[in-house]
Amino acid sequence: MQRRRIWGWWFFDWASQPYATLLLTFIFSVYFADVAKHHYITIGASSTMAGAQAQALWGWGLSVSGAVIAILAPVLGAIADTSGRRMPWIWLFSGLYVMGAGGLWLLMPEQPALIQAVVLFGIGLIGMEFATIFTNALLPGLAPRDETGRISGSGYAFGYVGGVAALAIMLALFQETPSGRTLLGISPIFGLDPDQREGTRFVGPFVALWYAVFMIPFFLWVKEPRGKRAPIRLGVAMHDLWKLIRSLRHRKSLASWLVSSMLSRDALNALYGFGGVYAGTVLGWPVFLVGVFGIISAIAAAIISWLGGRADRRWGPRPVIICCIVALTAVCLVIVGMDRTGFYGMFWSPDPLLAGLRGPDLAFFACGVMIGGAGGAMQAASRTMMVRHTTEEKATEGFGLYALSGKATAFLAPALIATVTDLSGNQRIGISPLIVMFLLSLVLLVWVKPEGEANQ
Repeated sequence: MQRRRIWGWWFFDWASQPYATLLLTFIFSVYFADVAKHHYITIGASSTMAGAQAQALWGWGLSVSGAVIAILAPVLGAIADTSGRRMPWIWLFSGLYVMGAGGLWLLMPEQPALIQAVVLFGIGLIGMEFATIFTNALLPGLAPRDETGRISGSGYAFGYVGGVAALAIMLALFQETPSGRTLLGISPIFGLDPDQREGTRFVGPFVALWYAVFMIPFFLWVKEPRGKRAPIRLGVAMHDLWKLIRSLRHRKSLASWLVSSMLSRDALNALYGFGGVYAGTVLGWPVFLVGVFGIISAIAAAIISWLGGRADRRWGPRPVIICCIVALTAVCLVIVGMDRTGFYGMFWSPDPLLAGLRGPDLAFFACGVMIGGAGGAMQAASRTMMVRHTTEEKATEGFGLYALSGKATAFLAPALIATVTDLSGNQRIGISPLIVMFLLSLVLLVWVKPEGEANQ
């Protein structure tokens, strides 16, 4: 029974990962950037400025979504812990996930409703993030403390495999290449019209359907532990939350961990959110090539997340997190210094090096492996580190605070990227604030206790 419960919990990662893989990072974000850039060019912007405007609009959309999550996450977590209920909240936010993702079909290539698309994407993203908070809060009750790292890492690995499978199906059967056919060389199935980009636009409904189907094992096998149930009392919940926040003055490890994870996860999410936009507008990749890039990075994420879970069980989460932050900082340095013509003043060879790809293409593929692998392992280890700083009874409140730490500046990283991009008119320079955020998060880990403060 317990093993089935763990598998059910893992299925949330499998079901929800395509939102990040297909929508946030590799297909919809690139399609949005392409459509938005074309729109801005038609109304008089230069190609460079149109790309910057598209990136800025996407950044402001992510900023608003992040602000909503940051404000509500700890409050909802406290309410859930005082009432003793978590599953109803997962049902509620699953509905937002499906509604937001499904609505992305409406973004047409001509006369696009850009604001509507950003709003719908934000609704789905909010649903995914809040459902994740309440699902993560179930982790402490799944297994003994020394096994949570393995379970968390395996869950992320299983989720990335789901992301790879969804992305492969999308590219093989639906998403059109410039020739109008999918990577299998067939027309998009279901009679989807490649001239209207319907194969690409189907990514929204596809992600919504994927989630609805694969959440069935979660809802069948994962049951809340028996315990006290109480009516929702906002006053009590806010009192408990304020008490927890005030206690951070005396809990240096938890406070340092929350700020460190706030910076590192926000920077990582910005990499996820802008990586596809960067590939499409700076390197000039078509959507299907970004999709192939996504498969490779997701496979790396699955493998390295699984290995990271084993490393977490042996050495603890902090060393895993440190290694991942160093790797992601290196990725940012590469991205800032690279475009199609050169790398930090050195010119790329004009000749293809492998499978028709030039130097900048292969370099960005390597970055994708690093982003996927280090990002997946870091998030899995971060989830374990949070378990070490909370208890099973207060897990939702703790993970709500953890979500706050991940989203308190979630509006800041995209806003910084959007602002620096606007001011410089250069997308590569716009990525540079992430380097500072990763380095600051690394410094703060000095004060984080490897074994946490769960009993304080």
